[in-house]
Amino acid sequence: MEDSPLTLFGLRLKELRKIRGISQEKLALECGIARSYLGEVERGKRNIALINIYKLADTLGVPASTLLEPPSQQIKED
Repeated sequence: MEDSPLTLFGLRLKELRKIRGISQEKLALECGIARSYLGEVERGKRNIALINIYKLADTLGVPASTLLEPPSQQIKED
């Protein structure tokens, strides 16, 4: 598993989204972000803008800093 910042951010985002039981489509719609873009962010293929990090955090109901925390070991092994 690659531990690049993009990959780790994407895994953490996916982890928080799944904990809250929100689909990619619903999260993207509520944030005003394209679902395909969100999917690429979760896969570590896109470098997300700071403004979008704040939009995601607000929608997920967490501080933006929470998205920058490392993902759990379990999600890294999936």
